Amino acid sequence: MRVEITDEVIAAEEIVAEIKAGEDGAVCVFDGIVRNNTRGRKTLYLDYEAYREMALEKMRGLADEAVERFGVREVALVHRLGRLVVGETSVLIVVASAHRGAAFEACRWLIDTLKKTVPIWKKEQFVDGAIWADGEPFPDEIAVAGPERQG
Repeated sequence: MRVEITDEVIAAEEIVAEIKAGEDGAVCVFDGIVRNNTRGRKTLYLDYEAYREMALEKMRGLADEAVERFGVREVALVHRLGRLVVGETSVLIVVASAHRGAAFEACRWLIDTLKKTVPIWKKEQFVDGAIWADGEPFPDEIAVAGPERQG
């Protein structure tokens, strides 16, 4: 099991290659990257901060629970902190399993649960200001209609 918080670029291809084993029939990867906008506001970069010790403890617990709950063989869960620009990986989740259904379900559960329970915070810096994600809605005068919150 690989669970990390890093200040460095996440080596996604290396981590995916490391987790594969002969008994696996599926490896499911969630590669969370910085997109260039949020609801129409142009993003310059994101700053991630965390209560590092607690976040690691929570992430280890989630990885253990995913293995038990979904019957997957192996999990890698890596989150990056610091300033990230558009296109960079902020979180990588890799799940290896004998069967694809379990791998997909575990991967989805891991990212959804991580975002809700792990003390990692994201500040979004736009061309016209900054907000802590989920901390406050956009003011009506600058909000752009679009799809509801996406992960």
